[in-house]
Amino acid sequence: MLRLTRIIGNATEPAIADRLHALDHDGRVETITLDAADTARKRLRVATDKGTDCAVALARSERLANGAVLLLEDARAVVVRMRETVWLALAPRDMAAALELGYFCGNLHWRVRFEGALVKVALDGPRESYLARLAQHLEDGRARLADEGEGE
Repeated sequence: MLRLTRIIGNATEPAIADRLHALDHDGRVETITLDAADTARKRLRVATDKGTDCAVALARSERLANGAVLLLEDARAVVVRMRETVWLALAPRDMAAALELGYFCGNLHWRVRFEGALVKVALDGPRESYLARLAQHLEDGRARLADEGEGE
């Protein structure tokens, strides 16, 4: 098992990007693909795209992000890639419904963002689970679906 205990830098930093480019030509860059919710975790066990078993154990001050480089050696590198977040867009009927919907989402600790009059909820699980929780809001017209869950 490969133990990864610190973030060396980001793949966009020029010096790191040059080294990664050279390693990538030889197929020696491995990626760990994570969901956005995993970025808050300090300890996790994952496998790279090439099957390497990894134990990630970071200091409290470090936070995983897209492009985080966890290993950079002459023989290989390990880089974090984030999965695309799928958002459920909801259009509240009016201001009162918007406040209620925001309160509801907050109580469930759902990640949300606001775009104009829309409330967008990040889907960290099956879409059906979110729709089931929102059923009352949707059935009585306090909110309606504004898209079909497009990616970001």
